[in-house]
Amino acid sequence: MNKKSTRRERFENVAARRTQKILDALDILGNCSNRTNYEYTDEDVRKMFSAIKDKMKSTESAFGSAINRSERNKFKF
Repeated sequence: MNKKSTRRERFENVAARRTQKILDALDILGNCSNRTNYEYTDEDVRKMFSAIKDKMKSTESAFGSAINRSERNKFKF
C-alpha cells in the first residue's frame, strides 16, 4: 500500500468518526428543545445556533472548499 492511499484511508477513518460524533451531539442537543423539561428563550436558541454556525464556517474554510450538505443521518464516504 502506498503512502498516499494510507493517508487517504486514515483521513476517511478519522473524519468519519469525528463527523458522526458531531451529528450525534446535535441529536442530543435537539433533546433540549423539549419544553416540558426545559425553559429557554428565542434569544437562547439564536445564540446557540449562531455559535454553531460560526464554528462550522471557520472549520469549513480551513478545508478551503464548500461542503455538500446532506440529509442523511449517518455520515460515510
